[in-house]
Amino acid sequence: MVYKFTNLSRQEVEAMLGLQLADTRVYREAKEEGRQEGESALILRLLSRRIGEVTPEQRSQIQALSINQLEALGEALLDFTKPGDLEEWLRSHL
Repeated sequence: MVYKFTNLSRQEVEAMLGLQLADTRVYREAKEEGRQEGESALILRLLSRRIGEVTPEQRSQIQALSINQLEALGEALLDFTKPGDLEEWLRSHL
């Protein structure tokens, strides 16, 4: 229903409907998806700087990771020194 009011701010929609959008499941899911997309984008940039080009297949695999897996990869990549380190990590965590 919120998507029907594209010209209204979140606060205006909340006042009109008499609810807090942050308490809704759709809001929590959208927020989680946004967090996951942002985190995977950051991880991909860090990997590119750390070990060089990330293959399209690896990029797909990383974008499909859960938040917990992305956080684990973010910590692990600090120890990566070559592209094979990423390949090994993905193999052991998928």
